[in-house]
Order: sequence, then structure tokens, then C-alpha cells
Amino acid sequence: MIEIELDGKKVEVAEGSMVMHAADKVGTYIPHFCYHKKLSIAANCRMCLVDVEKMPKPMPACATPVSQGMIVRTKSDKAIKAQKSVMEFLLINHPLDCPICDQGGECLLQDLAVGYGASTSRYEEEKRVVFRKEVGPLISMEEMTRCIHCTRCIRFGQEVAGVMELGMIHRGEHAEITTVAGGTIDSELSGNMIDICPVGALTSKPFRYSARTWELSRRKSISPHDATGANLVVQVKNNKVLRVVPLENEEVNECWIADRDRFSYEALNSDERLTSPMLKQGGEWKAVDWQTALEYVANGLKQIKAGHGPQSIGTLASPHSTLEELYLAAALMRALGSDNIDTRLRHAEFPAFEGVRYLGTSIASLSQLQRVLVVGSNLRKDHPLFAQRIRQSARAGCAVSAINSVVELASPDAWAMPVANALLTAPGGWAQALADVAVALAAEKGVAAPAAGNATDAAKAIARSLLGGERKAILLGNAAAHHARASSLLALANWIGAQTGATVGYLTEAANTVGAQLVGAFPRGDAAPGGLNAGQMLAGGLKAVLLLNNEPEFDSAAGASAKAALGQADMVVTLSPFKANLDFSDVLLPIAPFTETPGTFVNAEGRVQGFHAVVKPLGETRPAWKVLRVLANLLDLPGFEFESSQDVLDHMRGAQHAGATHVPSGKLSNATSAGIDLAESGPAVPAVASIYQLDGLVRRASSLQMTADARNAANLKGAAA
Repeated sequence: MIEIELDGKKVEVAEGSMVMHAADKVGTYIPHFCYHKKLSIAANCRMCLVDVEKMPKPMPACATPVSQGMIVRTKSDKAIKAQKSVMEFLLINHPLDCPICDQGGECLLQDLAVGYGASTSRYEEEKRVVFRKEVGPLISMEEMTRCIHCTRCIRFGQEVAGVMELGMIHRGEHAEITTVAGGTIDSELSGNMIDICPVGALTSKPFRYSARTWELSRRKSISPHDATGANLVVQVKNNKVLRVVPLENEEVNECWIADRDRFSYEALNSDERLTSPMLKQGGEWKAVDWQTALEYVANGLKQIKAGHGPQSIGTLASPHSTLEELYLAAALMRALGSDNIDTRLRHAEFPAFEGVRYLGTSIASLSQLQRVLVVGSNLRKDHPLFAQRIRQSARAGCAVSAINSVVELASPDAWAMPVANALLTAPGGWAQALADVAVALAAEKGVAAPAAGNATDAAKAIARSLLGGERKAILLGNAAAHHARASSLLALANWIGAQTGATVGYLTEAANTVGAQLVGAFPRGDAAPGGLNAGQMLAGGLKAVLLLNNEPEFDSAAGASAKAALGQADMVVTLSPFKANLDFSDVLLPIAPFTETPGTFVNAEGRVQGFHAVVKPLGETRPAWKVLRVLANLLDLPGFEFESSQDVLDHMRGAQHAGATHVPSGKLSNATSAGIDLAESGPAVPAVASIYQLDGLVRRASSLQMTADARNAANLKGAAA
């Protein structure tokens, strides 16, 4: 450690730190634009000039290394004069459009100009103009004249997103930030450039001119999409969600969110929202009141149970639903005498429950890995925030290995990080590929292999990589979890992990995949033996089906065939925020999306995160937990006397775990007793949703559906059809 004096205070910082880091440690603010704690140091704005004793000129705090005994003054006349001079230069060409700028009220340049800018300018020359750029549906670059060339956006693309989509061309007053070749910004993390831009050069295109920042209420929430559980700030005006930005949480999402977390709010205000209960009568949909709709459902369930038995009733629930909703859905089925409840809609294999499958390590640890093997994942698109953490590890020297299909790693920059070793094969060969790695590993260690295989050069390279380093992980992606040989993949991964000291876990698909397992939202066999899994229910045969927050055509492995299978049922009840499943449903019940209901999600690492409603329910929409509770009451089922979602949560967890922030470690396990089967079986390609087809919210977010990723997915789907 090195001790310096900063504004009269003694500060100890690590060797190699900059003056800015020392100032952060003691809470001293030094004005800056180009410096960002998550990006490399550029030192090109010069706003952070400070007075360092024995230095003839002011020095940039962000790029000046500390040395023993250094004396720094951030508020001396010399420092303040230098900072004011820099501000004067920055404002020479900056346009005077604060009254119409979307960044007004949260603009760093505007804030600092109050303290360091003059009331008038000495310059009377004509200001420069930079022409607008069209870079896609998410980011607006209409007013690039505002840009102060801090290069944060460029560094973010290179270092965090992994793709340098923006760059600076020309020099002097002709310099400008652009996509160079005139392309679009297509990164799945691109919206973070809006947050880190210190001026109004990069702004949100969907939010543009919707409201001023001081008009917005700010409320905390949790992302309902992938398994990261990103922390959000939802910004509201007149009971309408207008913007979503990240809430910093170093252990989960740091200060970033994925574009689907940021822009999916558009679906909340779309014309496809279901705002009142509806019944299909004579082939036409009619709006009815809640009492009529729920009595119709209750009477229908009673008649079907009496005529065909409780095993003719089933529920298909989305793993994006809250913990409370899934618990009540499962409890409702079991109180009826049925074990037909499942959230594993895209799975091809349904093994017996042996423990809650999870990440196997903490999310934060993904940033410090030295070796990682990823199996069956389009990592960058399936889990953008996990991918950027692994990208941090790769930049620090981590060797990334992959067992994947040729399609998912078709180009060298498919994951926007260097992949040291890749074993590419069709999904049907993934189990054999893992067996080959196990054989190579067994040969290296002189032990017996768990299965027959061929130690190919690629398998040997992966085995040797995993034997090196200290912090290592084997991560099974969405396609591996949905695979017809998922249990064999897990068994092989566990053997390899045991031999190399690597943790083994699932990246997990949805916001509440872990939570769904915790509350038993799958056939358990304890209350009603012989429960049907999602694959069996989607094949047809049920007389009554409840669809909680999902559209089987898009959210299940059955795809389009689910429509015909569910169309054979006597009654299909859809609980959804949207007008969904119109072709085969008999009842539509409007339930609240995540912004209109309190609830709880459990992310991939087992972190329990609760959230509150941020706006009032739209129209006649009601929280799903309340709909399920009232339906149970109408069915005269005992044990459903809950007055709030908190009551449901407390009942579910029990007093001993009330307020716990993580799932008890004893419940989390990736161990398996399954044998290893290397034979190819099941569908040729596991069912995996593309990045902007993951759930009903992203599918209805108009800006996300105009992105390159969405268009490419649509083209691939059309070609396959």
C-alpha cells in the first residue's frame, strides 16, 4: 500500500492506483467526463486536472499514478483554474440546446458547467456542426454536435460489449464518433452507451421526447427476463412506464443491463394488452366481468373433475412468473388432486427431481474465472450479462472453451470474446463430445473414464485447459438443459468437474427457473402419483388446461403443434397480460406484468429478490397470485386464505427463512445419480428461444423487434419453415 496526502487527508491505496482512485476512496469528488470506473483510462477530456506538488503543470487525476508521499490538492486555485479552462474549451462548440435536450436534468456537462463554466463565452466564432447518424431502433444519434469526444461509448463497445461498433474518425474540430462504415449498433448491451454518455449525444430512441427527467418517479424492480436477476430502476409518469435504467448491484448486474431489460417496457403500453376478462362465445370473444369469468372457470373445472377425474386437469406455467404465482398454481393443482403442473416447457427430458439446479457458483465469480467450459449455449445472446462477466475474465487471461453446434459458433466473434478451444458438433453429439473430453482427462490423470470415447485433439486441448488454473467452471447452457440427453450431459460435466476442481452449474433460462424448482412447479409424485410433465401435456389428452403467462406456440418445445393439441381440450384458460392464445383458448384472464404486481424472483445463483408494483394495474388487470387465490376459493379448496403476496411468500418459506436473501445452500444441488447414455435421441435441435423471443414482453416490444438480432431470428425461422 502507498500513502499519499489528498486535500490534507492521509489516504492509503494500492500500488498502481491513480489519484482518482484515492479520491474515490475518501469520497472526494473530482470533476470528470471520460473516466468511468468500469472502463479503461483514456485521459482525453482533461476535466480532472489536479494540483500535484512538485509538478510544474496540473495533472489528470484519472491517469496520474500515486507515489509514496505524493501531495495532491483538488481544490487549490491552480486546480480550479485548470478545470475552468478545460470547461471553457468544451463549451466552445457545444450547442445551446439544453431546453430541448433529452439529457437535460441528468447531464454531467450541464451540472459541471454550473460550477466550472463562465456566464458568457469569449468566443464569437460559428460553432461546428456534426451531422446525425442512423444506427438502429434503440439509440438516437440525432445531435452528435453535442459530443465532447470522451470516447466512453467506444471503450464500452471494445471492453464490455466486446464489439467495437463505434469509433472516432478525423482529427481536431473535424473529429466525430461514428460507426465508420455506416452500419447499425447491434450489440445486445448497446443501451448502456446511453447511460454512460455524459452529454446528450447518445439518447434513447424509444424514450425520446416522452418526458423530462424531473417529471419521472423512480421505483426499484427486478428484470423478468433471463436468470441474471438484473436490478432495475423503472421510471414512471402518469401511471405509465416510460423508461427503464440499471440499478447498480456489483454482485448481480454491476451497473449494466441488457437491451431486453431496458426496452421491453414498450410491450406494457402496447395495443396487445388484455385489459378485461374475456369469454369465447359462438367463436367470438366477449368482454365480461371478473365474477362471470372466474365462475365460468370454476364451474368448468368442477364438471371436468367430476366427469374425467382430476388427472384430466393440468397447468403449464412460465418460469418467468413470480415465486408466489408458481407456488399458488402448483398448490391449486394439488388441491384439486392433480400433479399435472410444469414450467419446463422447452425441455425434451424430464428426469426425477434430485435438487434445485442452479449456477453452481456466484454470478460475481464469473468475472474472476481462469478456465471455463461452456456447453450448449449461445452465450452472448442467451445470457448477455453473464457473457460480459466471462468476457472480463477472458480479457484478464481466462481460457474459454466451448462444446457447441457449428451454427452458434459460426463466426470467430460469435461470443465477442476469444474462444481458446472449441469442439463443434451437432447437438446430438454433445454427450459424446463431453465423453471424449472425459477420456482425454482420464488419460492425463491415469484414472478410468466414465464412458467410452475418443480423445481427439480438440478434446485433449479442452482437458488440458481445465487442468490448469485455479478458478474454473463448467457451465451448461439453455440448449444443454433442454437437451434430450440433459441428464447424461450433467453426469459427464460433474465427473469432469470433480477431476479438475471446476464448479458445475446451469446458466438457467428464465427469471425464475430456480424459483420454479424451489416451489415444486413440476410433477412430484407425492400428492397425486402419475403427474404429466410439460411434454406429455403439450402432446394433448388433457380436458382442462390452465396456461399461466405463456404462449405454448412460442414458449414450448412443441411449437406450432401445441395449438392443435391444446385445441382438443374441453376448456383452455389463459392467464396473461396480453391477448394471447386466441385460437384455442376459451377464457382469457388479464394478469399483471412485473411492473403491476409485487413478487419475488430467484436468480441463477439462488439470490432471492423481491420487488413491488411500480404502477397501478391497467384496466381490469389483476395480479396472478390474487386470481389464483380467488379461483381456489370458488373451488372451495382449503388453505388459500392469503391477503397479500407477502402472506404467500411467508407461508411458502416458513418463519425460519423469512427475510433470507439466498436460497439455503442445502436445497441447491447439481448432483445427479443418472447414468450416462451416449446414444443420439430426441429432437435434432433443442428448443431454445432467440434473444428477443424469450417471453411475451420482449416479443411485443416494437423497438426490440426491429433490431438486427430479431430480424435475423425471423429470417432463420422463415428459412426453416
